[in-house]
Amino acid sequence: MIVAGADGCPAGWVLVLWQGPEGPPPQARLMKKLSEVLTWDERPAFLAVDMPIGLPEKAERGGRLCEREARARLGQRQSSVFSTPARAALAAEEFQEACRLNRAHSDPPRGVSKQCFNIFPKIRELAALATPETQSWLRECHPELAFWAMNGEMPLHLPKKVKNAPAEPGLALRRGLLEKAGFPLTQLRAPAFKRKDVGKDDILDACACTWSAWRMSQGAEIRLPAEPRFNAEGLRMEISA
Repeated sequence: MIVAGADGCPAGWVLVLWQGPEGPPPQARLMKKLSEVLTWDERPAFLAVDMPIGLPEKAERGGRLCEREARARLGQRQSSVFSTPARAALAAEEFQEACRLNRAHSDPPRGVSKQCFNIFPKIRELAALATPETQSWLRECHPELAFWAMNGEMPLHLPKKVKNAPAEPGLALRRGLLEKAGFPLTQLRAPAFKRKDVGKDDILDACACTWSAWRMSQGAEIRLPAEPRFNAEGLRMEISA
């Protein structure tokens, strides 16, 4: 069984494929579009993606319930979970228009962060693939929640970035957690990605998503919330790790 984890990066998406602890070494690939995975002969049985699936009709304070529950577990790392906008805002091509649409579809009215707006194209990509049927294998996850699970369900005390630059102590902590959790990071087969295309933290996050995808394949993942909410399209609004 092949599983995969995906994280957005400057060049598109970095994916890590794995067949579990008894299989061959994991492999990393770079794709411009996430939909390319549908054309693979070895399409993964589970694909865990660090991107929201299932946007609400009306944005709530603090985002969806799954985001609020994730933050409650992450301690100092909770800022890594941003609030998902209302579905209507996703149609905006300009930042101010996105804020206007989100204010019109939130209570109390609020705009969207620039960080969130910058990933609108990737959220749209995922929205084009996500249906109640594809959610059987296409699942939303979050790397920091995965690292929290690896760490005995305790928040990590070191960030992976400081002033928007990779922080080696935090990266080293996460590498150690992956290895301890059974993911063979030192065996990862990956091309020599250009730094401008894929960051060190992007690869680690993709590996964490892959670890979560393996747990999904074994029915061992943590799902937040325990009883998922659904959006108007029938998509589960949940985060798994």
